[in-house]
Amino acid sequence: MSCLAWRSSALLPRHRKHRHLILSGLRAVRRSCHSNSTWSRHSSDMRIQILSALDDNYMYLLTDEKSKQAAIVDPVDPDKVIAAVNSLGGIRLTTVLTTHHHWDHAGGNEKLCSKVKDLTVYGGDDRIPAMTKKLKQGDTFKIGDMHVRAMHTPCHTSGHICYYITSPSLDTPAVFTGDTLFVGGCGRFFEGTAEQMEHAMSALAQLDPTTKVYCGHEYTVSNLKFAVHVEPDNKDVVDKLASAEAQRAASNPTVPSDIRGELLYNPFMRTSFPSVQKHAGCDDSIKTMEYLREEKNSFKPKL
Repeated sequence: MSCLAWRSSALLPRHRKHRHLILSGLRAVRRSCHSNSTWSRHSSDMRIQILSALDDNYMYLLTDEKSKQAAIVDPVDPDKVIAAVNSLGGIRLTTVLTTHHHWDHAGGNEKLCSKVKDLTVYGGDDRIPAMTKKLKQGDTFKIGDMHVRAMHTPCHTSGHICYYITSPSLDTPAVFTGDTLFVGGCGRFFEGTAEQMEHAMSALAQLDPTTKVYCGHEYTVSNLKFAVHVEPDNKDVVDKLASAEAQRAASNPTVPSDIRGELLYNPFMRTSFPSVQKHAGCDDSIKTMEYLREEKNSFKPKL
């Protein structure tokens, strides 16, 4: 489906607040296909469809071929989710996995629940709309043959959950990191501290290195430009940036990455490395994390 081009605001209300809200909605529709929709097959029985939404968000549709059950991660665009499920034929959407309460991740929950009956909505924060199952660190559950483990990663928001997924037939595990871990970066510390983000990065670093990372936004090129700024002599960073720029030039998603790669080129997962600490001017990983995030908040890459 092609993106819609909205070119006229002649019929918009004069009130500035109302104009802003409507224009924001139009921009969201216009950019709802910022990346091509692609499939990632993790085994003969589990597939993940990458669905773009809004300006740079990603939703993820997980299907278990044996049970014909499906789950959706952060369904901010319910109509697009329903269309994707219907296109598969014979698949039943049963589960919503919400990483955190921000509107661009959880804002579609209520509408989706009104259109698809008997959904189980997981999350770790009482602010998540339509939530039916609240999770805490280490909670586990199943979707068909998929085993899901909740990883509480507070910092971006206090109730942020990452979802780690394995199954008996899974070739590689998968983790859905929302706005905690991005390809080459991490989320802002809206409700937490550098110590909490350092703890979250350390927990994710301990996962199987082959684990595929599915994050909440397409921020990769910007993140890697910052990573080059931090470690200009790191060949892994330079190569990953070149690869990401080529993917984006073709409107292809840069997700998934994997944990092994993030440990090579993501400065926020490398806060204990001498080259990163030298850039931050300290020898402590938490202080390095704090320095990097503050610097990234106002970083403007050279064109």
